[in-house]
Amino acid sequence: MKKLLLFSFLITLSLLVQAQSRDFILLKRGANQKSQIRYYPGEEITYKSKKIGYFITDVIEKVDQDYIYMTENIISPMDIEEIDIRRKDKRNGTLRAFNSLILGAGIILISVDMINSLYHDGEVTVDKGVGITSGVLLATGLAMLPLRYKTFKHQGRNHIQIILMRMD
Repeated sequence: MKKLLLFSFLITLSLLVQAQSRDFILLKRGANQKSQIRYYPGEEITYKSKKIGYFITDVIEKVDQDYIYMTENIISPMDIEEIDIRRKDKRNGTLRAFNSLILGAGIILISVDMINSLYHDGEVTVDKGVGITSGVLLATGLAMLPLRYKTFKHQGRNHIQIILMRMD
């Protein structure tokens, strides 16, 4: 049993090491490493080309020194105008969680006050201070909805690079 467990651990470890040494596409915004996004072969990418004025979703097959090979298209990084990063950017998860926390706090605050007033007074009322605080929380949460990162535009400091991790 121990040999089987050790063997499966070594196979998993070798697959992880091999998976980390693959080629990828790097979306780079300045020198900050936290804002870098990587797309590996096999992942789905949604992009807008300079030649085609709308977004296309495709799966990356492989990357070369100058081109990105996809299931339906072959494109150069210089021809990409924008990339949709809503699902890929880690910062969107943080903003989504913070936004949910604020909206949830506003809803819970007003709900608890309504249930409390129903329990004590027998009728549903909302305290003025609780209503204002809950309204501010809900308005802040709704105002934060459009703050998420939607697209990566290939212009200015934003660069799309192909990184080859091969030892040929």
